[in-house]
Amino acid sequence: METPIIHVDMDAFFAAVEMRDNPQYRGKPVIIGGDPRRDVRAVVSTASYEARKYGIRSAMPLVQAWRLCPHGIFLRGNMRKYAEVSRQIMAIFSRYTPLVEPLSIDEAFLDVTGCEKLFGPPRQIAAAIQEDIRRELNLSCSVGVAPNKFLAKIASDLHKPGGLTVIAPGDIERVLHPLPIEKLWGVGEKTASKLRDMGIDTIGQLARLPESLLTAAFGKMGAGLWRLARGEDGRMVTTSREAKSISREVTFPRDISDPEQVRAVLLELADDVALSLRRHGYLATKVTLKVRYGNFDTVTRQGTLPAPACLTMPIYTRVLDLLARVDLRGRGIRLLGVGSGGLVDQTGCRQLSFFENSGLVREEKITQAIDKVEARYGRGAVKRATLLIRKDP
Repeated sequence: METPIIHVDMDAFFAAVEMRDNPQYRGKPVIIGGDPRRDVRAVVSTASYEARKYGIRSAMPLVQAWRLCPHGIFLRGNMRKYAEVSRQIMAIFSRYTPLVEPLSIDEAFLDVTGCEKLFGPPRQIAAAIQEDIRRELNLSCSVGVAPNKFLAKIASDLHKPGGLTVIAPGDIERVLHPLPIEKLWGVGEKTASKLRDMGIDTIGQLARLPESLLTAAFGKMGAGLWRLARGEDGRMVTTSREAKSISREVTFPRDISDPEQVRAVLLELADDVALSLRRHGYLATKVTLKVRYGNFDTVTRQGTLPAPACLTMPIYTRVLDLLARVDLRGRGIRLLGVGSGGLVDQTGCRQLSFFENSGLVREEKITQAIDKVEARYGRGAVKRATLLIRKDP
């Protein structure tokens, strides 16, 4: 295999962690996303394979999942725990190669070029990783091995859960061409509908078309689809990605309209964004406010910060400036979001102008103390008084 790529995808990750830690859940339909009787606007984050037998899938409205499986075990989930397990999984990957590219909390690409002398051929490495995860973490994963990233991801999805699939160069057409066109990266519902209108149902049918025809129909995307359909993908495994933005948002069970409540929620979101900026070593130069009304109309406003920031109050103050440009007029709000962009590397949390701002100096010292407390006792160990007294919507 010219460039051996491994794709590891954890099986029903969030649900699997809960079933591992709670033996009473094992073998039962577990749905992560919230309480369908209270979180009426939530969606399914992860469904166990037992739950999928009832037709439940990710991104499905939680209420619909409850109708399909009212006896299921519905949980809000614990992102802090899942993140810690993810860290343990990534540590296992790094034993076998330094070239690890996480795609999300529960999947990653590994380039094992040159690792054969230490750990054996790619299939043996994949099997060892799968066994390490099973033995050390008591979790299941599906693994694909192929000459490039696209094929490795296709392979990992073929025999879920717990499968290990190898696509060798000579097997590409046999494995890839019978698959439906939706398996191609970049083919969503609209593109698939257009391709089917052209009489293209499988990847093989698309691969046999002239590249010029697809380019005429889809532009540059058409040429990319044509190459993927032929099993060609020249992208390398990259070990780091530069963050473009960090954001947080919340959808309310019931629309809110109280201005004080709106400001309190925005403060909490700004707090979360600022914490993420500090943890990832970034300063933000731009801030975005997102407001979605009860009728799903959505407005966004963006502004530049006076100076790069990773503290709550500069971000929150700018968000309030942006809020003043939104015509609320008592309309019910379904969702609020705060985002940060224009990220630059942080050389410390000092973000003052040439003339030091005593208020920011004070906040910086307080923030450093809070970060230390939360690093030891967990997120939420310290809260602003404003957030303690507000009514939770």
